[in-house]
Amino acid sequence: MAAFLAHMPTYYFCKICLPLTSFIPTPACNNTDFIFSLTDSPVTLKILQSWTPRVSHYFDKEHYTYVGHQIVIQESIEHFGAVVWPGALALSQYLESNQEQFNLKDKKVLEIGAGTGLVSIVACILGAYVTATDLPEVLENLSYNISKNTQNMNIHKPEVRKLVWGEGLNEDFPLSTYHYDFILASDVVYHHAALEPLLATMVYFCKPGTVLLWANKFRFTADYEFLEKLGNIFNTMILAEFPESDVKLLKVTVREN
Repeated sequence: MAAFLAHMPTYYFCKICLPLTSFIPTPACNNTDFIFSLTDSPVTLKILQSWTPRVSHYFDKEHYTYVGHQIVIQESIEHFGAVVWPGALALSQYLESNQEQFNLKDKKVLEIGAGTGLVSIVACILGAYVTATDLPEVLENLSYNISKNTQNMNIHKPEVRKLVWGEGLNEDFPLSTYHYDFILASDVVYHHAALEPLLATMVYFCKPGTVLLWANKFRFTADYEFLEKLGNIFNTMILAEFPESDVKLLKVTVREN
């Protein structure tokens, strides 16, 4: 518990500019080199400028330290995908503490429901080729956080892409091209109408040799029902539990015939 609480944010409230849909490139900030794609196409676009907000709003900024690096995450209460949830803290801590068991260096990693990007940033620091995905309305804040926290690091440059669970998977991520060593997911079980598309997405990406690491706060009966459905398809194992936040972290792999 102490290790988990050590990563809880140093919290403060500051005025910066926003909204999530109002980020624009600024020529004065010319030090970012990351991959970003807002389209359904697998073609990606190099962004060589930082994103800065242009409409005045209030944002929270939270500070974390993982793998010896300070990470600053911009949040907004305007969208659930722009908030750091307990599962992201648990998964980030676990990746940091279990690098020998789950070595991400030079591995291809996909995060689904990346939200603020905290977990993807930690995976980048650990040396992975990271693709962070989420809904279109979340991507600008996600991209902003990832670019700000990785721009000066000697790491594989992350990619940010749109992924709507259960939609356009074959077109946007054809299996002939895309194979991931790790799938990362945290607090993705929250909107129960989206659970079937989420399960279909997990099934699509989890192939032999892929490890899905999923951390979630279990709140409702439907959450446990989803876990049961997942267990009917995959091998599932609880790797860690975080009683202070009701988060469970699971390892999910394809069943061998």
